[in-house]
Amino acid sequence: MTDAILVLNAGSSSLKFRVYAVDASGKPGLMAKGQVEGLGVRPHFVARDAQGASLADDSLSKDAVSGHADALSQLATWLRSRYGGTRLLAVGHRVVHGGVKYATSVVVTDAVLAELERLVPLAPLHQPHNLAAIRAVQARLPQVPQVACFDTSFHRGHPELADRFALPETLYAEGVRRYGFHGLSYEYIARALPRVAPEIATGNVVVAHLGSGASMCALRAGKSVDSTLGFTALDGLPMGTRCGAIDPGVLLYLIAEKGMSAKAVERLLYKESGLIGLSGVSNDVRDLLESDKPGARLALDYFVYRINRELGALSAVLGGLDAIVFTAGIGENSPEIRARVCRAAAWMGIALDERRNRAGGPRITADGAAVSAWVIPTDEEGMIATHTLALVGRPAAAAS
Repeated sequence: MTDAILVLNAGSSSLKFRVYAVDASGKPGLMAKGQVEGLGVRPHFVARDAQGASLADDSLSKDAVSGHADALSQLATWLRSRYGGTRLLAVGHRVVHGGVKYATSVVVTDAVLAELERLVPLAPLHQPHNLAAIRAVQARLPQVPQVACFDTSFHRGHPELADRFALPETLYAEGVRRYGFHGLSYEYIARALPRVAPEIATGNVVVAHLGSGASMCALRAGKSVDSTLGFTALDGLPMGTRCGAIDPGVLLYLIAEKGMSAKAVERLLYKESGLIGLSGVSNDVRDLLESDKPGARLALDYFVYRINRELGALSAVLGGLDAIVFTAGIGENSPEIRARVCRAAAWMGIALDERRNRAGGPRITADGAAVSAWVIPTDEEGMIATHTLALVGRPAAAAS
Protein backbone atom coordinates (compact mmCIF):
# COMPACT_ATOMS: atom_id res chain seq x y z
CA MET A 1 0.00 0.00 0.00
CA THR A 2 1.28 3.47 -0.93
CA ASP A 3 1.39 6.10 1.82
CA ALA A 4 0.76 9.70 0.83
CA ILE A 5 0.64 13.29 2.07
CA LEU A 6 -1.94 15.71 0.68
CA VAL A 7 -0.94 19.40 0.60
CA LEU A 8 -3.62 22.09 0.26
CA ASN A 9 -3.14 25.79 -0.49
CA ALA A 10 -6.52 27.51 -0.35
CA GLY A 11 -7.13 30.90 -1.93
CA SER A 12 -10.24 33.04 -2.17
CA SER A 13 -11.53 31.29 -5.31
CA SER A 14 -9.31 28.24 -5.63
CA LEU A 15 -8.05 25.15 -3.88
CA LYS A 16 -4.58 24.13 -5.04
CA PHE A 17 -3.34 20.67 -4.15
CA ARG A 18 -0.39 18.34 -4.41
CA VAL A 19 -0.19 14.65 -3.59
CA TYR A 20 3.14 13.24 -2.40
CA ALA A 21 3.98 9.57 -2.09
CA VAL A 22 6.13 8.73 0.94
CA ASP A 23 8.96 6.41 -0.04
CA ALA A 24 10.68 3.74 2.07
CA SER A 25 13.16 6.28 3.43
CA GLY A 26 10.33 8.56 4.56
CA LYS A 27 10.83 11.25 1.91
CA PRO A 28 7.93 12.78 -0.06
CA GLY A 29 7.87 12.45 -3.86
CA LEU A 30 5.37 14.29 -6.06
CA MET A 31 2.60 12.12 -7.56
CA ALA A 32 0.07 14.69 -8.76
CA LYS A 33 -0.75 18.39 -8.59
CA GLY A 34 -3.60 20.63 -9.66
CA GLN A 35 -6.40 22.84 -8.46
CA VAL A 36 -10.08 23.51 -8.35
CA GLU A 37 -10.33 27.11 -9.55
CA GLY A 38 -13.15 29.57 -10.18
CA LEU A 39 -15.09 28.60 -7.06
CA GLY A 40 -18.61 30.01 -7.12
CA VAL A 41 -18.20 31.43 -10.62
CA ARG A 42 -16.88 28.95 -13.21
CA PRO A 43 -15.39 26.07 -11.25
CA HIS A 44 -12.81 24.06 -13.14
CA PHE A 45 -10.78 21.05 -12.03
CA VAL A 46 -7.31 20.36 -13.43
CA ALA A 47 -4.71 17.80 -12.41
CA ARG A 48 -1.31 16.79 -13.78
CA ASP A 49 1.23 14.16 -12.90
CA ALA A 50 4.77 14.85 -11.69
CA GLN A 51 6.00 15.20 -15.30
CA GLY A 52 3.23 17.68 -16.17
CA ALA A 53 1.04 15.32 -18.22
CA SER A 54 -2.70 16.00 -17.92
CA LEU A 55 -4.67 13.72 -15.62
CA ALA A 56 -7.91 15.70 -15.51
CA ASP A 57 -9.35 18.84 -17.07
CA ASP A 58 -13.03 19.22 -16.23
CA SER A 59 -15.51 22.06 -16.05
CA LEU A 60 -17.76 21.71 -12.99
CA SER A 61 -21.24 22.86 -12.11
CA LYS A 62 -21.33 26.21 -10.35
CA ASP A 63 -24.14 24.96 -8.11
CA ALA A 64 -22.28 21.77 -7.22
CA VAL A 65 -18.94 23.46 -6.41
CA SER A 66 -19.49 26.82 -4.74
CA GLY A 67 -16.93 26.77 -1.93
CA HIS A 68 -13.95 25.03 -0.38
CA ALA A 69 -15.98 22.18 1.12
CA ASP A 70 -17.42 21.37 -2.31
CA ALA A 71 -13.98 21.66 -3.90
CA LEU A 72 -12.57 19.24 -1.36
CA SER A 73 -15.38 16.78 -2.07
CA GLN A 74 -14.58 16.99 -5.78
CA LEU A 75 -10.90 16.44 -5.07
CA ALA A 76 -11.58 13.54 -2.69
CA THR A 77 -13.74 11.79 -5.26
CA TRP A 78 -11.04 12.14 -7.91
CA LEU A 79 -8.27 10.99 -5.57
CA ARG A 80 -10.27 7.93 -4.54
CA SER A 81 -10.91 6.96 -8.16
CA ARG A 82 -7.27 7.43 -9.15
CA TYR A 83 -5.40 6.34 -6.03
CA GLY A 84 -7.83 3.97 -4.36
CA GLY A 85 -5.09 1.85 -2.81
CA THR A 86 -3.30 4.81 -1.23
CA ARG A 87 -3.33 5.49 2.51
CA LEU A 88 -3.54 9.19 3.39
CA LEU A 89 -1.17 9.83 6.30
CA ALA A 90 -1.93 13.52 6.79
CA VAL A 91 -3.00 16.78 5.17
CA GLY A 92 -0.64 19.76 5.26
CA HIS A 93 -1.92 23.31 4.82
CA ARG A 94 -0.33 26.62 3.99
CA VAL A 95 -1.55 29.06 6.65
CA VAL A 96 -0.39 32.62 6.11
CA HIS A 97 -0.28 33.90 9.69
CA GLY A 98 0.96 32.05 12.77
CA GLY A 99 1.11 35.11 15.01
CA VAL A 100 3.35 35.29 18.08
CA LYS A 101 2.41 31.83 19.35
CA TYR A 102 3.39 29.59 16.44
CA ALA A 103 7.04 29.79 15.45
CA THR A 104 6.99 26.37 13.76
CA SER A 105 4.49 24.13 11.98
CA VAL A 106 1.91 22.52 14.27
CA VAL A 107 -0.60 19.66 14.28
CA VAL A 108 -4.08 21.20 14.11
CA THR A 109 -6.38 20.84 17.12
CA ASP A 110 -9.56 22.71 18.02
CA ALA A 111 -7.47 25.00 20.26
CA VAL A 112 -5.01 25.71 17.44
CA LEU A 113 -7.86 26.45 15.04
CA ALA A 114 -9.41 28.90 17.51
CA GLU A 115 -6.08 30.68 17.92
CA LEU A 116 -5.60 30.97 14.16
CA GLU A 117 -9.12 32.37 13.81
CA ARG A 118 -8.04 35.31 16.00
CA LEU A 119 -5.44 36.21 13.36
CA VAL A 120 -7.93 36.63 10.50
CA PRO A 121 -7.88 40.47 10.75
CA LEU A 122 -4.11 40.38 10.15
CA ALA A 123 -4.43 38.44 6.88
CA PRO A 124 -8.00 38.93 5.62
CA LEU A 125 -7.18 37.94 2.02
CA HIS A 126 -5.71 34.57 3.02
CA GLN A 127 -6.36 33.34 6.55
CA PRO A 128 -10.14 32.77 6.23
CA HIS A 129 -9.64 30.55 3.17
CA ASN A 130 -6.74 28.66 4.74
CA LEU A 131 -8.93 27.87 7.74
CA ALA A 132 -11.93 27.00 5.56
CA ALA A 133 -9.87 24.25 3.93
CA ILE A 134 -8.83 22.89 7.33
CA ARG A 135 -12.46 22.78 8.47
CA ALA A 136 -13.54 21.10 5.24
CA VAL A 137 -10.98 18.32 5.78
CA GLN A 138 -11.93 18.08 9.45
CA ALA A 139 -15.57 17.52 8.51
CA ARG A 140 -14.89 14.98 5.77
CA LEU A 141 -11.82 13.16 7.16
CA PRO A 142 -11.89 13.67 10.95
CA GLN A 143 -9.49 10.78 11.58
CA VAL A 144 -6.72 12.20 9.34
CA PRO A 145 -4.22 14.46 11.14
CA GLN A 146 -3.73 17.95 9.72
CA VAL A 147 -0.69 20.20 9.95
CA ALA A 148 -0.64 24.00 9.65
CA CYS A 149 2.56 25.37 8.08
CA PHE A 150 2.98 29.11 8.50
CA ASP A 151 4.33 31.77 6.15
CA THR A 152 5.53 33.67 9.21
CA SER A 153 7.63 30.90 10.83
CA PHE A 154 10.83 31.33 8.82
CA HIS A 155 11.16 34.95 9.98
CA ARG A 156 10.73 34.32 13.69
CA GLY A 157 14.48 34.38 14.32
CA HIS A 158 14.82 38.04 13.32
CA PRO A 159 16.75 40.40 15.60
CA GLU A 160 14.26 42.24 17.81
CA LEU A 161 15.11 45.56 16.18
CA ALA A 162 13.93 44.23 12.81
CA ASP A 163 10.57 43.23 14.23
CA ARG A 164 9.81 46.40 16.19
CA PHE A 165 7.65 49.38 15.32
CA ALA A 166 8.32 52.66 17.15
CA LEU A 167 5.22 52.14 19.26
CA PRO A 168 4.67 51.70 23.01
CA GLU A 169 5.88 48.45 24.58
CA THR A 170 2.34 47.39 25.46
CA LEU A 171 1.45 47.06 21.78
CA TYR A 172 4.56 45.00 21.04
CA ALA A 173 3.68 42.69 23.93
CA GLU A 174 0.20 42.27 22.44
CA GLY A 175 1.71 41.16 19.13
CA VAL A 176 1.85 44.38 17.12
CA ARG A 177 5.17 43.70 15.40
CA ARG A 178 6.67 42.86 12.03
CA TYR A 179 6.16 39.18 11.20
CA GLY A 180 7.18 38.85 7.54
CA PHE A 181 5.48 36.44 5.13
CA HIS A 182 6.25 34.14 2.17
CA GLY A 183 8.38 32.25 4.67
CA LEU A 184 7.73 28.82 3.12
CA SER A 185 9.10 30.13 -0.18
CA TYR A 186 12.16 31.69 1.43
CA GLU A 187 12.82 28.56 3.47
CA TYR A 188 12.80 26.48 0.29
CA ILE A 189 15.23 28.86 -1.45
CA ALA A 190 17.54 28.85 1.58
CA ARG A 191 17.59 25.03 1.49
CA ALA A 192 18.12 24.99 -2.28
CA LEU A 193 21.10 27.38 -2.33
CA PRO A 194 23.77 24.84 -1.25
CA ARG A 195 22.70 22.64 -4.17
CA VAL A 196 22.00 25.25 -6.87
CA ALA A 197 24.43 28.03 -5.96
CA PRO A 198 26.85 26.80 -3.29
CA GLU A 199 29.15 29.79 -3.78
CA ILE A 200 26.54 32.13 -2.25
CA ALA A 201 24.76 29.75 0.18
CA THR A 202 26.62 31.03 3.24
CA GLY A 203 26.78 34.64 2.11
CA ASN A 204 24.55 37.72 2.11
CA VAL A 205 21.63 37.11 -0.24
CA VAL A 206 18.43 39.02 -1.00
CA VAL A 207 15.60 36.84 -2.31
CA ALA A 208 12.90 38.56 -4.36
CA HIS A 209 9.63 36.60 -4.21
CA LEU A 210 7.81 38.36 -7.03
CA GLY A 211 4.27 37.23 -7.76
CA SER A 212 0.75 38.56 -7.31
CA GLY A 213 1.88 38.86 -3.72
CA ALA A 214 5.45 40.19 -3.63
CA SER A 215 8.12 40.64 -1.01
CA MET A 216 11.87 40.47 -0.46
CA CYS A 217 13.92 38.81 2.25
CA ALA A 218 17.49 39.32 3.45
CA LEU A 219 19.30 36.03 4.13
CA ARG A 220 22.57 35.70 5.98
CA ALA A 221 23.95 32.14 5.76
CA GLY A 222 20.46 30.90 4.91
CA LYS A 223 18.71 32.58 7.87
CA SER A 224 16.14 35.36 7.57
CA VAL A 225 17.49 38.65 8.91
CA ASP A 226 14.78 41.03 7.69
CA SER A 227 12.00 41.22 5.11
CA THR A 228 9.80 43.79 3.43
CA LEU A 229 6.48 42.50 4.74
CA GLY A 230 5.44 43.40 8.28
CA PHE A 231 2.41 43.18 10.57
CA THR A 232 0.18 42.24 7.65
CA ALA A 233 0.73 41.32 4.01
CA LEU A 234 0.36 44.96 2.93
CA ASP A 235 3.84 46.35 3.55
CA GLY A 236 6.87 46.70 1.31
CA LEU A 237 6.55 46.18 -2.44
CA PRO A 238 3.46 47.07 -4.50
CA MET A 239 1.64 43.88 -5.48
CA GLY A 240 -1.06 42.84 -7.90
CA THR A 241 -3.85 44.54 -5.96
CA ARG A 242 -2.13 45.54 -2.68
CA CYS A 243 -0.54 48.94 -2.10
CA GLY A 244 2.73 48.03 -0.40
CA ALA A 245 4.38 50.56 1.92
CA ILE A 246 2.28 53.66 2.57
CA ASP A 247 2.46 56.63 4.93
CA PRO A 248 -0.06 55.87 7.72
CA GLY A 249 -1.07 59.51 7.55
CA VAL A 250 -2.74 58.71 4.21
CA LEU A 251 -5.03 56.26 6.03
CA LEU A 252 -5.90 58.86 8.67
CA TYR A 253 -6.71 61.32 5.87
CA LEU A 254 -8.95 58.81 4.09
CA ILE A 255 -10.90 58.15 7.27
CA ALA A 256 -11.05 61.67 8.74
CA GLU A 257 -11.28 63.80 5.60
CA LYS A 258 -12.76 61.49 2.97
CA GLY A 259 -15.17 59.79 5.36
CA MET A 260 -14.13 56.28 4.37
CA SER A 261 -15.04 53.43 6.70
CA ALA A 262 -12.45 50.92 7.92
CA LYS A 263 -13.94 48.33 5.56
CA ALA A 264 -13.71 50.69 2.61
CA VAL A 265 -10.07 51.46 3.40
CA GLU A 266 -9.36 47.74 3.74
CA ARG A 267 -10.90 47.09 0.34
CA LEU A 268 -8.87 49.93 -1.20
CA LEU A 269 -5.56 48.72 0.24
CA TYR A 270 -6.02 45.01 -0.41
CA LYS A 271 -8.03 44.87 -3.65
CA GLU A 272 -7.92 48.18 -5.51
CA SER A 273 -4.31 49.34 -5.22
CA GLY A 274 -0.92 48.05 -6.35
CA LEU A 275 -0.46 47.35 -10.05
CA ILE A 276 -4.19 47.49 -10.80
CA GLY A 277 -4.55 50.79 -8.95
CA LEU A 278 -1.57 52.42 -10.64
CA SER A 279 -2.24 51.10 -14.13
CA GLY A 280 -6.00 51.03 -14.38
CA VAL A 281 -5.29 48.17 -16.78
CA SER A 282 -4.52 44.93 -14.97
CA ASN A 283 -2.96 43.39 -11.88
CA ASP A 284 -1.01 40.97 -14.08
CA VAL A 285 2.54 41.91 -15.11
CA ARG A 286 2.13 39.99 -18.37
CA ASP A 287 -0.78 42.23 -19.38
CA LEU A 288 1.12 45.35 -18.37
CA LEU A 289 4.18 44.38 -20.41
CA GLU A 290 1.98 43.96 -23.48
CA SER A 291 0.07 47.23 -22.96
CA ASP A 292 1.07 50.58 -24.48
CA LYS A 293 -1.06 52.59 -22.04
CA PRO A 294 0.75 55.15 -19.84
CA GLY A 295 -0.75 53.64 -16.69
CA ALA A 296 0.80 50.27 -17.52
CA ARG A 297 4.24 51.83 -17.93
CA LEU A 298 3.82 53.75 -14.68
CA ALA A 299 2.87 50.60 -12.76
CA LEU A 300 5.86 48.64 -14.06
CA ASP A 301 8.27 51.52 -13.49
CA TYR A 302 7.02 51.90 -9.93
CA PHE A 303 7.24 48.14 -9.31
CA VAL A 304 10.88 48.02 -10.43
CA TYR A 305 11.70 51.25 -8.57
CA ARG A 306 10.39 49.86 -5.29
CA ILE A 307 12.18 46.52 -5.78
CA ASN A 308 15.47 48.37 -6.18
CA ARG A 309 14.78 50.66 -3.24
CA GLU A 310 14.14 47.64 -1.01
CA LEU A 311 17.19 45.88 -2.47
CA GLY A 312 19.35 48.76 -1.30
CA ALA A 313 17.76 48.80 2.16
CA LEU A 314 18.12 45.05 2.70
CA SER A 315 21.69 45.13 1.44
CA ALA A 316 22.41 47.79 4.06
CA VAL A 317 20.87 45.58 6.76
CA LEU A 318 23.14 42.73 5.66
CA GLY A 319 26.20 44.96 5.53
CA GLY A 320 26.85 44.10 1.90
CA LEU A 321 25.43 41.88 -0.83
CA ASP A 322 26.74 38.76 -2.53
CA ALA A 323 23.69 37.86 -4.64
CA ILE A 324 20.05 38.43 -5.49
CA VAL A 325 17.72 35.50 -6.20
CA PHE A 326 14.50 35.89 -8.20
CA THR A 327 11.65 33.47 -7.51
CA ALA A 328 7.83 33.02 -7.71
CA GLY A 329 5.61 33.68 -10.75
CA ILE A 330 7.09 36.96 -11.98
CA GLY A 331 10.60 36.34 -10.71
CA GLU A 332 10.81 32.95 -12.41
CA ASN A 333 9.01 33.78 -15.66
CA SER A 334 9.65 37.42 -16.57
CA PRO A 335 13.09 38.06 -18.10
CA GLU A 336 12.04 41.66 -18.71
CA ILE A 337 11.37 42.46 -15.04
CA ARG A 338 14.56 40.68 -13.98
CA ALA A 339 16.54 42.66 -16.55
CA ARG A 340 15.07 45.97 -15.42
CA VAL A 341 15.90 45.24 -11.79
CA CYS A 342 19.44 44.14 -12.59
CA ARG A 343 20.16 47.12 -14.84
CA ALA A 344 18.93 49.53 -12.19
CA ALA A 345 21.21 47.82 -9.67
CA ALA A 346 24.25 47.72 -11.94
CA TRP A 347 25.97 50.21 -9.62
CA MET A 348 26.11 47.43 -7.01
CA GLY A 349 28.17 45.23 -9.33
CA ILE A 350 25.33 43.25 -10.93
CA ALA A 351 26.38 42.59 -14.54
CA LEU A 352 23.43 41.02 -16.36
CA ASP A 353 24.12 38.35 -18.97
CA GLU A 354 21.26 38.82 -21.46
CA ARG A 355 21.53 35.31 -22.91
CA ARG A 356 21.50 33.63 -19.51
CA ASN A 357 18.60 35.79 -18.43
CA ARG A 358 16.49 34.89 -21.49
CA ALA A 359 17.31 31.22 -20.87
CA GLY A 360 16.00 31.50 -17.33
CA GLY A 361 19.22 30.86 -15.43
CA PRO A 362 19.88 29.60 -12.88
CA ARG A 363 22.69 32.17 -12.98
CA ILE A 364 21.80 35.25 -15.03
CA THR A 365 24.87 37.42 -14.47
CA ALA A 366 28.29 37.33 -16.08
CA ASP A 367 31.02 35.21 -14.56
CA GLY A 368 33.06 37.32 -12.20
CA ALA A 369 30.28 39.82 -11.44
CA ALA A 370 30.79 41.35 -8.00
CA VAL A 371 27.15 40.60 -7.14
CA SER A 372 25.56 37.62 -8.88
CA ALA A 373 21.89 37.19 -9.80
CA TRP A 374 19.99 33.91 -9.95
CA VAL A 375 16.63 32.42 -10.86
CA ILE A 376 15.53 29.58 -8.58
CA PRO A 377 11.97 28.21 -8.79
CA THR A 378 10.33 28.01 -5.38
CA ASP A 379 8.39 25.06 -3.97
CA GLU A 380 6.21 26.08 -1.04
CA GLU A 381 4.12 22.92 -1.31
CA GLY A 382 7.24 20.75 -1.11
CA MET A 383 8.20 22.52 2.13
CA ILE A 384 4.70 21.91 3.51
CA ALA A 385 4.97 18.20 2.69
CA THR A 386 8.36 18.02 4.40
CA HIS A 387 7.11 19.76 7.56
CA THR A 388 3.93 17.69 7.63
CA LEU A 389 5.76 14.41 7.37
CA ALA A 390 8.26 15.49 10.03
CA LEU A 391 5.43 16.16 12.48
CA VAL A 392 3.15 13.25 11.68
CA GLY A 393 5.66 10.57 10.66
CA ARG A 394 4.65 7.18 9.33
CA PRO A 395 2.76 4.46 11.19
CA ALA A 396 5.10 1.75 12.48
CA ALA A 397 3.51 -0.85 10.23
CA ALA A 398 4.08 1.34 7.18
CA ALA A 399 7.71 1.99 8.06
CA SER A 400 8.50 -1.71 8.43
